[in-house]
Amino acid sequence: MNKPRIDPMSPPYEDEVSEQLESMMPAGVPPIALFRTFAHNLPMSRAMGNWGSYELSKRLSLSMRAREIVIDRVTARCRCEYEWGVHMAFFSDRVGLTAEQKRSITHGGPDDQCWISDEAVIIRAVDELHENADISDHTWGQLAKTLTTVQILDLLMLSGWYHAISFAANAARVPLEAGAPRFSDYLQAG
Repeated sequence: MNKPRIDPMSPPYEDEVSEQLESMMPAGVPPIALFRTFAHNLPMSRAMGNWGSYELSKRLSLSMRAREIVIDRVTARCRCEYEWGVHMAFFSDRVGLTAEQKRSITHGGPDDQCWISDEAVIIRAVDELHENADISDHTWGQLAKTLTTVQILDLLMLSGWYHAISFAANAARVPLEAGAPRFSDYLQAG
């Protein structure tokens, strides 16, 4: 990993920064490097708070598992090892991703045998958005068979949100979190 282009802020924090960082993390959990990087721009960080909390809340119409499949695939496709690693560390086991699914979402594709059809089409949609900034009629039709209009809109915006997060984390060279998985951890199944 290259040297950070924007060093994440370190304590002691000014009161405004401390309040913002506390609002972005569960109580008692130290702020991750990405949030400490974003804290350099408090107006932006505050504005991101509402949308980011929506994307990770129960208000999002996608299941937690579908949400994490989208996020893990977007960040893997964007080669954002930082955000991918954070989500794999905190959510992949919680949503029941198997070792083969973790490998597939990182290095494989929607046609890998480890996915049920509803999940494969989500991965295919994310891949098409990444490659074409659009979804084919065929894939859209497959999504529409299992997801509501509200869920499809959430999938589209979630994908875009994590593209933006990936762009920022990659370009700022946010340092990887200690103990978070690495892409290389999932080169082989099992």
